[in-house]
Amino acid sequence: MSIQSKARRDARKRKAQRDRNQARAGAAPIEPHAELRDRDDNLLAGIVRQSGVWVLGMDGRIVGSSDSAAQVLMLIRRAQRLHDQQGVPVKLVYSDALRDEAELEAATHGKSLADYEQQLEEEMAAVQPVAGDEPSAPAH
Repeated sequence: MSIQSKARRDARKRKAQRDRNQARAGAAPIEPHAELRDRDDNLLAGIVRQSGVWVLGMDGRIVGSSDSAAQVLMLIRRAQRLHDQQGVPVKLVYSDALRDEAELEAATHGKSLADYEQQLEEEMAAVQPVAGDEPSAPAH
């Protein structure tokens, strides 16, 4: 390998890195808005907003996104209740911006935030298959 080919390859790598950095610099910022943590301060779930979309993450993975602040707030509160029911104490902290947007959304539906979250819970339960309701294989 010649010194010149190595220099060209290194120059391509530097240019590719510059291009990646410029692309990241132009990306919309990620705003953290909620954290669900256990007693050891391990992050269990979180909500961020990027480009106006609320994103819910759990166990290090994105599990969903929505334009609805009330929906993601309801989901992380549900995760908090599930942990509490299992005897795992957790702490949920969320931003005023998330709460305010969720309350505004609920008000546009003529409901309090608590009532609107209850409606969302009911709608979610209605679309989830209930255990035991799955069709069984036909007997031969």
